Amino acid sequence: MLKAIGVSHGIAIGKALVIREEVAQVKESKVLDVEKELIRFNNALEQSITDLKKVIEGVIEKLGSEKAEIFEAHLCMLEDPEFIGSIQKKISDDKFNAEFSLQTVATETAAIFENMDNEYMTERAADIRDVSKRVLNILMGIKVASIAEIEDECILVAKDLTPSDTAQIDKAKILAFVTEIGGRTAHTSIIARSLELPAVVGAGTGIRIIKDGDLLIVDGEEGIIIVNPDEKTLTDYKKLQIEFIELKNQLGKYAQMASTTTDGKTVELAANIGSTADVEAVLKNGAEGIGLFRTEFLYMSKDALPTEEEQFEEYKSVLEKMNGKPVIIRTLDIGGDKKLNYLPMDEEMNPFLGYRAIRLCLDRTDIFITQLRALVRASAYGKLKVMFPMICNIQELRMAKKLLEQCKSELKSEGVVFDENLEVGIMIEIPSAAVMSDVLAKEVDFFSIGTNDLIQYTLAVDRMNEKISYLYDFYHPAVLRLIKTVIDNGHKAGIKVNMCGEMAGDTNLIPVLLGFGLDEFSMSASSILRARKTITNSSFEECQKLSGPILSFGEADEIKGYIKANLK
Repeated sequence: MLKAIGVSHGIAIGKALVIREEVAQVKESKVLDVEKELIRFNNALEQSITDLKKVIEGVIEKLGSEKAEIFEAHLCMLEDPEFIGSIQKKISDDKFNAEFSLQTVATETAAIFENMDNEYMTERAADIRDVSKRVLNILMGIKVASIAEIEDECILVAKDLTPSDTAQIDKAKILAFVTEIGGRTAHTSIIARSLELPAVVGAGTGIRIIKDGDLLIVDGEEGIIIVNPDEKTLTDYKKLQIEFIELKNQLGKYAQMASTTTDGKTVELAANIGSTADVEAVLKNGAEGIGLFRTEFLYMSKDALPTEEEQFEEYKSVLEKMNGKPVIIRTLDIGGDKKLNYLPMDEEMNPFLGYRAIRLCLDRTDIFITQLRALVRASAYGKLKVMFPMICNIQELRMAKKLLEQCKSELKSEGVVFDENLEVGIMIEIPSAAVMSDVLAKEVDFFSIGTNDLIQYTLAVDRMNEKISYLYDFYHPAVLRLIKTVIDNGHKAGIKVNMCGEMAGDTNLIPVLLGFGLDEFSMSASSILRARKTITNSSFEECQKLSGPILSFGEADEIKGYIKANLK
């Protein structure tokens, strides 16, 4: 059995088809006729653009226009004057052959993304390689076998699958896929979830033992790959496969339900998004709002700071698509571990504890005010709520609110219409904010507990460090005590308390958090229906009884054991 990262739920059983990529051997050489070489490169570029446009048409037909945005971004790369200009310059000035020039520039560009301490940006390196390989194959006359031409049912096994590869997958033929590298936020993983295709990525070199025709079991939820299973294992997983399909069919009925317990307690189930492209899944899964719009991805996808108008259009688009449902937009959380190429910042010893989020915004008020103006303007088009990240004291909160009020005043004098009752909240993700939540609650309209960072700060565990990842635990008593404190302090002040970290979608913890009194759970869109099933089949009174003794335990394992023994 091989264990990796499950990125798309489901169980598949089928024969392996191993994709062995032909590695292009690029040789460095000098050219005598530079103009001829430039023409050769430009022709390959044009052919790539034509081919990519065909891919986009196919994706729109199969997955919808939202998912085609991934490939629109690829198209932008092939039409990017800076990226393409760097290759052309290497040909014209250094007189290198087109293949070598392309590979050199693409490798350098991908390395910039890979060296960013941010999973989303690191995985954009795969996009650079995808578009570059497309041009390189044309230059070298390499005919790439098309996944779209696969005729027999199979489970794809590969070192990696590019987004273009994944977009060609025919669900009638491809049962699942397994890759050696990759992560949860890679575009390939995103498309797998859109296709509702079981997928396991980041399996490492262990998958190299798999041969064509081997029988595989792929569990996309647990991240498990079983090669040539025995009869008992095969029978067990066939049963699990049937149960998963039945559960999936049952979950559909929860899409339009209210998130109400059996005894009448109603909470809100919202989704976390990074762009307008994510809204389709939010609506499909019946989310009651957006609990976290991570605006940093808007900045990361550009070559310069987005203008007020660009931001306004993005926020407005999301609000209009949500049609009156609440949308909590987090102000820029950049810096330290999330870098922008066009915004140089000093290297830091402890970037997670450094110059980032609200700290950067209060220092670079020019950036902050541009975003705040866009947010205030967009508030006229829906139920927008503004949320400040990484607040550690009341002074920061008051400074941020003051700048927001300044923007509202300016826009009012300009005759701009906006929501005069715009709600303001903060993320509780620093222990000091949790401890002082009774004081902070008097200054805001809502709290949102950001458990991803709250856990790592509380436990002093870098959540990106594999060597100590076992210490990063949702169930740690200190974490649960802080969460309960924040909920209680928020309610005493008469404000709602939400949660927008991964913990909010943990179906074993949802009853505990319900018992604690959490008002809103925000998670990935794909987790909504499972969470709603848990809530609508729970009794609030029973959840309160379940959560009552939790804070008396001294160890995470005791808490896990107690919940497992008492969950009905």
